[in-house]
Amino acid sequence: MGRTVPHGRAFLNRAATASLRARRIIHTVFALAPCCNAIKKGSNAHCNRWMLIWIALICAAPVIAACLAYYVFKPARRAVNSGILIEPQRPVPPDLRLWEAKDGKIEEVPLSALRGKWLMLSADAGACAQDCVKKLYFMRQIRAAQGKERARVLTIWIRADHAPAPPVVQQAYRGTRFLIADASARALLVRWLPAQIDQTYADAIYLIDPKGHLMMRFSMELTPNRMQKDVARLLKWSGSG
Repeated sequence: MGRTVPHGRAFLNRAATASLRARRIIHTVFALAPCCNAIKKGSNAHCNRWMLIWIALICAAPVIAACLAYYVFKPARRAVNSGILIEPQRPVPPDLRLWEAKDGKIEEVPLSALRGKWLMLSADAGACAQDCVKKLYFMRQIRAAQGKERARVLTIWIRADHAPAPPVVQQAYRGTRFLIADASARALLVRWLPAQIDQTYADAIYLIDPKGHLMMRFSMELTPNRMQKDVARLLKWSGSG
C-alpha cells in the first residue's frame, strides 16, 4: 500500500564489503612486491606491467561491486509508510466553508486558518455511529502517542449532514474540533477527499500538512499503532508544524 524506497543500507553494506576485499588484495600485492625485485632484470618490465594492472583493477573494484550490487543484484524493497500517500498532494479548496458551534453561536472556520499545524481529519454523518466513533478514538490515540510533539497535531471531525453530533461523543472527545459542512462544502469533500473503490471519504482518516496540503490517507483496516508511526516519522523529519 505505501510508497517504497530502495533499501540503501544493503547497498552500502555490499559496497563496504567490496572495499574491504579490495584492501586485502592491495596488501597481498604489495607483500609480493619483493618477489618481483628478486626476479631477473629481464622480467622486471613484465612484473611492473602486471603490478599496474592489479592496482587499476583494485581501484575500480569497489565501484564495479557497488554498481553490480545495486543494478544487477537488486536489493529488496520495503514499505516505509502504512498510509497511502496522495499524489499529487491536494491543497485545501479555498471555497471549502466549514462552521463551528461555539458558545451558542455558529462561526465560520476555514481550514486554511488552521495552517501551521498537522491536521488529522475525518468526516461522517452527524449521528456518528460505531465506525465514526472508532475514527475519533484512533485520532485521539495517534495524537496522544506523539508525546511532547502532540501539540503540533490537531484532530478535526467534519459533520457531513444536518444531524447534530451526539453530546456524549463531543464530551468524550473534547480535544477534537467538531466542524459542520454546509451543502456546498459536502459536495467539495466528495471531490477533494480520495476514497478507494466501493468506499467513501467516511471510511478513512486523512492527514493535512502544515502548508495546507492533503497528503496521506489512512485506511481503517490499519491499527492505530501503524498510523501513529507514520505521523511520528513525519513530525520527526518535518521542520514545520
